[in-house]
Amino acid sequence: MAKITLNPARSKGTINKNIYGHFSEHLGRCIYQGFFVGKDSQIPNVNGMRTAAVEAMKHIKAPVLRWPGGCFADEYHWEDGIGPQEQRKRMVNTNWGYVVEDNSFGTHEFLELCDQIGCEPYINANVGSGTVREMAEWVEYLNSEGDSTVVRKRWENGRKEPFNVRYWGVGNESWGCGGNMRPEYYADEFRRYQTFCRNYGDNKLYRIACGPNVADYNWTDVLMERAGKFMDALTLHYYTLCGDEWAHKGAATGFSKSDFYKTLVRASRMKELVENHSKIMDKHDPEKRVGLIVDEWGAWYDVEEGTNPGFLYQQNSMRDALIAAITLNIFNQNCDRVVMANLAQTVNVLQAVILTEGDKLVLTPTYHVFDLYKNHQDAREVDCFVESGMVGEDQWQIGKITASASEKDGVITLTVANLSADEGETITLEGVCAKEACGRIVKGEMGQYNDFDASPIAVEAFDGVKVEDGKVTITLPACCVASIELR
Repeated sequence: MAKITLNPARSKGTINKNIYGHFSEHLGRCIYQGFFVGKDSQIPNVNGMRTAAVEAMKHIKAPVLRWPGGCFADEYHWEDGIGPQEQRKRMVNTNWGYVVEDNSFGTHEFLELCDQIGCEPYINANVGSGTVREMAEWVEYLNSEGDSTVVRKRWENGRKEPFNVRYWGVGNESWGCGGNMRPEYYADEFRRYQTFCRNYGDNKLYRIACGPNVADYNWTDVLMERAGKFMDALTLHYYTLCGDEWAHKGAATGFSKSDFYKTLVRASRMKELVENHSKIMDKHDPEKRVGLIVDEWGAWYDVEEGTNPGFLYQQNSMRDALIAAITLNIFNQNCDRVVMANLAQTVNVLQAVILTEGDKLVLTPTYHVFDLYKNHQDAREVDCFVESGMVGEDQWQIGKITASASEKDGVITLTVANLSADEGETITLEGVCAKEACGRIVKGEMGQYNDFDASPIAVEAFDGVKVEDGKVTITLPACCVASIELR
């Protein structure tokens, strides 16, 4: 039997709703055929945006969407994506599949998508192949009310009032596809670029610096020392692999139980990374003014057979639902430093929450976890201590139960996952006296997934939580994620 102890008197602060953010790059079928189908499509849409995808994102209260990349961002020139769509510059997407990018989805389309979803835009701008002037003028185009030539272009394109975009990324993966820079060099480039990204009116840019790849602690140390006072946040990228190398990342389906546990253990490494990078940030920023943004995370497997290897299309199983639960619990527990996260990627790419095929749309197990966890957004984190046995095989061992908790309007939300592939678990809950409890659950076999022919994984009512004389007992099936509200 496992035990979870809640201490409502202890908290690391508010869980920023942006922790539940998403990422959409010009990659494969994420934008085109995913979110964007065009105004003339027979697929139901509003101004070209697939209605079913927009409604799905609204349902999970998606708070922020990152765009246009990713590696694509540092080859993206924003002026190619404004003006009449038929007149926009065409390019070849050399990062992802060497397909033609016609730029029919650009700045105005992205901001239209965000407006329909009701989320904040997070734009990642070009440092790798761009210029300071190009970036500064993009900010001006978006946010200025002044009567300049740049702003007049916006007027000509149908938008009189400024967009007031706040979240601004200065480069992406500058240590790799964004320029292969050294941290010392990028620190100086960040200082230079952000200087000319002006604030307009009451809109204050939230300046986001390119942070480390996985465990590159030197990058974090150098950036914080040399440029920390110029930034509002620093990013971190970490992907969960099943295989032992990038050339063989493992299969998204049909995996073994050994692979199941290996992948979950690797996902749990996010805790080590967040805590270690946070300690370095604390050294330079003890007041925690600078946020940590994990703006690329999720599982990365080998592409599905028969698909373009540059499109990164993969299925999404109950294993991925557990990866999401592990990761989101870690972010909640570190909300004093983690201020945003962006799952990679929203539609048809990597650990997507939505898959599409023509006019069909499927919600993945990962999507349903975001549905279960949405009550945590802007809630007060509650200290949550888990005691459970271990599950796994050989050196790939992990705690059987993962959980996090928050409180809002007198209701405590506990999100909990059973990471065992085949054993249920009973949990006693300590530290709170509940009058009533209700829950929802996502469950299935470790390799089950939703596809266009059948979708067995969905959110269901959960009857495994009992309250007796204020004491709460939770009985979880194997391989599940649950959300429980305590009153």
